[in-house]
Amino acid sequence: MNADRFRPAVVALAAVALAAVLTGCQEDGSDAGAETPSVGTTAAATPGGSTPAGKPGTKPTGTPAGKPGTKPAGTPAGSVAPSEPATKCASEPPAPDDYDPDEIALYRIEELDGSTGKVNLVLQHGAWGCPEKDTDGAPFVVSGEESRWALDQAAHVTATTPIVHSTENQRIGVQELIDWVDAHPDSGLVFKYETGDDGAIHRLEQVFTP
Repeated sequence: MNADRFRPAVVALAAVALAAVLTGCQEDGSDAGAETPSVGTTAAATPGGSTPAGKPGTKPTGTPAGKPGTKPAGTPAGSVAPSEPATKCASEPPAPDDYDPDEIALYRIEELDGSTGKVNLVLQHGAWGCPEKDTDGAPFVVSGEESRWALDQAAHVTATTPIVHSTENQRIGVQELIDWVDAHPDSGLVFKYETGDDGAIHRLEQVFTP
């Protein structure tokens, strides 16, 4: 009878002791139900899942600043551009596309009616040839048929030797040119020319040849 009387008290004391043990474990942080965060959980905590600052990800494309990439086109500033190739000389009668654009060989002069204020130059087109050995200058090589171009009688004309006794151009009159050419036909002296608005030659300058 005494044993049955004390049994409820023992059960009550055991319950109080168990509660005290559980309470102490929770205060020590040793809760058996807590889980250790996994590595995946830590990575997910990084905003946007990006690579943390200071740690390189994939190698960036393109050329980094301050490092040259491909060589720029064109000539670099400060460098010397290649010089133009030397003009080719004519080793044979040139084709029309190879004529010197502003030079002609003069052979004769045909006078016209004075009312026109013009005379006709009988000439041929050509190009400078290759200098021959033991010569001081290059020949003017002509091709094609003779042409007739009008020269204004008030044109600006200059001449050198053999028309005048000088290696530098001297101003002469159109009539002086006519007289010399009439006395020395088919000389083939080379002249540079410029035309005016009317298409006639208004400037004629002899090219000195040694």
